[in-house]
Amino acid sequence: MTLASGDVLASYAYEFEVEGISIAQFAQVSGVSGSIGVIEHRENTKGGKTVVKKLPGPVSFGDITLRKGRTLSNALWEWFKQVQDGMINDARKNASIVLFDYEHGEVARYNLVNCWVSQVRLGELSAGSSTALVEEAVIVHEGMTLA
Repeated sequence: MTLASGDVLASYAYEFEVEGISIAQFAQVSGVSGSIGVIEHRENTKGGKTVVKKLPGPVSFGDITLRKGRTLSNALWEWFKQVQDGMINDARKNASIVLFDYEHGEVARYNLVNCWVSQVRLGELSAGSSTALVEEAVIVHEGMTLA
């Protein structure tokens, strides 16, 4: 079923794409955010009254954190190694976070520019545990747009 006016999106209907290739097996994506800094400019009027004007400052974007169950794929670790080995031009990739409605129709796309992996982490290893092993990657980027 498609979304009716006023319906909200389900948070589980998404995929993460890198260079147009869907990587749908991420359990969690977080950190999708942007902010604009504020510059306060103070001046005095002719009568001595202080006036504060607020102007837009630098734009910054949050780092994206991806979490997934550890599989035999080493793609995240290999992407991280490109950066570690100084091959940043090869490591920079464009990516998208795509949101879907209930019929799997695309309803929003957040495009990320020049992404690369700044951190990889393997979840806790515990003998006797009955939980899945989780790996995590932090993706930094140079800009985000809503397409």
